[in-house]
Amino acid sequence: MKTSEKVYKMTIAALLCAIGIIIPMYSPIKILLEPASFTLASHVATMIAMFISPATAVFVAIGTTLGFFIGGFPIVVVLRAGTHLVWALIGSSILKNRRNIMDGTASRAGLSLLIAIIHAISEMLVVMPFYFGNGMSQAYYAKGFIVSIVLLVGVGTLVHSLVDFAIASFIWKPLAKTTRVSQLQG
Repeated sequence: MKTSEKVYKMTIAALLCAIGIIIPMYSPIKILLEPASFTLASHVATMIAMFISPATAVFVAIGTTLGFFIGGFPIVVVLRAGTHLVWALIGSSILKNRRNIMDGTASRAGLSLLIAIIHAISEMLVVMPFYFGNGMSQAYYAKGFIVSIVLLVGVGTLVHSLVDFAIASFIWKPLAKTTRVSQLQG
């Protein structure tokens, strides 16, 4: 890869990282289902990075996780962001080997569902030790394990991931056609 391509790819990754940090911090579009909250489009930057390449996905997932840490978010939120590395790497690896998966509605929906399931399970696994170690807010315990962890974190993350994947796909299609970013794929 030429130096100018490397710089372009690093710049795109850095911009996606910045977007991935800014959206959750400042977005006015938040869904609050006590004790959990979900910020619309908070995964979009990582998902777009996933569409580009595994390396870009890893960089953005790590960068956004560090952004949450530096931003002073609770450690459970930082660790939940860290799980994005798992689904972003799996999704980007699938995309690298099957670029046409985004062309068909059914195959794109299948990829979205797979990523959402991995995303939800990963976040539940991160939250469970905090829940059982009495490290969560009292609102989690008031709702109980099934509602707080399985429904709010698990199903909530699954739905949130599906919505954000749809947004990322919507943004990706024209972006890939009108910029050099599609040349970075692979």
